[in-house]
Amino acid sequence: MIANHLFGACLPTFGNCADRYCLSGYGGGGTTMQEMFDLAKQVEGLDGLELVGNWHVNDQNIRDVSKMLGDRGLKISMLVPDLWTQAKWGRGSLAAPDAPTRRAAVDEVKKVLDWAAELGCPYIDVWPGQDGYDYAFQADYLEAWKWLRDGLVECADHNDKVRLLVEYKLKEPRTHCFVSSAAKTLLLLAGADKIGVLLDVGHAMAASEHAAEAASLLASYGKLDYIHLNDNYHCWDDDMMVGSVHLVEYLELVYWLKRINYQGWLTLDIFPYREDGVRAATECRQWMEAFFHAIDRVGMETIAKTIQRADACESSQLIRQALNLA
Repeated sequence: MIANHLFGACLPTFGNCADRYCLSGYGGGGTTMQEMFDLAKQVEGLDGLELVGNWHVNDQNIRDVSKMLGDRGLKISMLVPDLWTQAKWGRGSLAAPDAPTRRAAVDEVKKVLDWAAELGCPYIDVWPGQDGYDYAFQADYLEAWKWLRDGLVECADHNDKVRLLVEYKLKEPRTHCFVSSAAKTLLLLAGADKIGVLLDVGHAMAASEHAAEAASLLASYGKLDYIHLNDNYHCWDDDMMVGSVHLVEYLELVYWLKRINYQGWLTLDIFPYREDGVRAATECRQWMEAFFHAIDRVGMETIAKTIQRADACESSQLIRQALNLA
């Protein structure tokens, strides 16, 4: 655990990561679920894993998955319906322009909700990555927004044992995703009390959001349920190691997580293509611990007073103090 937070990782962290240039993967990770689970177990302090429906869990292996996790002392933190890797979702899933595809997407989410309930998993994450558009005059914006909301609400009502979360992203695989920012996600879910939000720090950064502000905004509406940790250069969802680019932003995020009393999972969503997954995950965990220690060293009250004075030079001095560089 990190500062009383459960610490998790998406299972592909420990896989043989591939990209569109090297479809076979760059090597170094596990090729079977057992191998990936064994690698995950080597990360000190890892509490659980996030899995994808049909990639890692299906009707045939669900009991085997539960046993494999239990044997290694790991929880399942999240189960994710795959609404993006199959050609049938190419023009959308929950907001697809044709009704049969939308119905198939709803059925897929409901199926994964039931799998999550059977596994004792508290959340599923709906990432509608294919729901968007690439060109002008390609989307019915009014209808798509309604289809998306109606589908999510129907799914959330399906199984009260599991909370449905929505993850937003600015772009990719579409050039424009409908659910692209913290604010738009809140608008989409206004009044939908059964649905929460998964904040992916890298998605916030790629959308030119400040992760601390996005987290605080979501929390102020009672919607911040789960966090993905990663880093990038703001222009793309690079899924790099925590703290590899944005030390200051992560430091401020941790302060606000403490201030809003966030109690949820801190889960890695990184793709260590050319790195050792165990070492990369370990580095991320150590950086998160360092950020929490830095905030505690300076003190919440001291930071709050600095924020109240809104003095940029004083804030700069505080950052150096927190990073032990003063």
